[in-house]
Amino acid sequence: KTTADVVTVKLTRNGVQGWGECVPYARYGETVESVIEQLQSVPPQITRAELMETLPAGAARNALDCAIWDLKAKETNSRVWQLAKLPKPQPVQTAFTLSLDTVENMTRAAAQNAHRPILKLKVGTPDDLNRLVAVRNAAPNAKLVIDANEGWTIDDYHMLINHLMDLNIALIEQPFPAGQDACLTDLDRPIPICADESVHNSADLPALLGKYDCVNIKLDKSGGLTAAIDLKAKSQAMGFGIMVGCMVGTSLAMAPAQLLASDATLVDLDGPLLLAKDRVIPISYDARGMHPAPAELWG
Repeated sequence: KTTADVVTVKLTRNGVQGWGECVPYARYGETVESVIEQLQSVPPQITRAELMETLPAGAARNALDCAIWDLKAKETNSRVWQLAKLPKPQPVQTAFTLSLDTVENMTRAAAQNAHRPILKLKVGTPDDLNRLVAVRNAAPNAKLVIDANEGWTIDDYHMLINHLMDLNIALIEQPFPAGQDACLTDLDRPIPICADESVHNSADLPALLGKYDCVNIKLDKSGGLTAAIDLKAKSQAMGFGIMVGCMVGTSLAMAPAQLLASDATLVDLDGPLLLAKDRVIPISYDARGMHPAPAELWG
């Protein structure tokens, strides 16, 4: 992948501008064109509550919902976390993703990023174990989480699980295809398993009980910050741990997601770290982690 295609929404009212960003995701049948078409179908005057009923959960609703939040914050000279009654954001450590590649290239990438506290590995091939061993050797002190992207079978799981424990893997994300994960009910889960493709909004949660230990909340899946706040609250009430994730987008997409990160089990908001070019006013990442977004960027 050499580019990240995003859709940016700008709302203007009385000279004040609100901004939002989304990443159309082919896995869910979205394209840049389909998202723009959805956005253009929305009436020019719409509330967040009306938006929840007008567009389905997904990228288009996310960008517009976040833009409405941003506009309201700027109109009232406040911050979105205050309007939403969320904790004031603080710096948080985020995972850094190592893309699925050859063993040699993943080893090199792990060595280059061994100083990072959390590394997330994309896996899902017959050669997964070799990749994992190589990355662990190259980054012995990093917390490792893995994302199988729906790529495993039950046999893969049984073959790998003891090795994963030996490698001190902290979390396994979406090992089996969404809709084909009933087998998790009968599997031992010595390592917590996180739902990603299997969870979009709070309506999906009852079907996850007994299968997953935590849920990955992504605003592009839930359809915005409004729905994500609801998803997080209901997930925690049902006993799920929280992972806050993202698609590969800019700091504008990370800013609203970070408002959910204060008490998350895992934060995976590394999109800007994977980009050659970010927004003019970006989120700052350093040894302390991911810093709160400047008001000039969003919120």
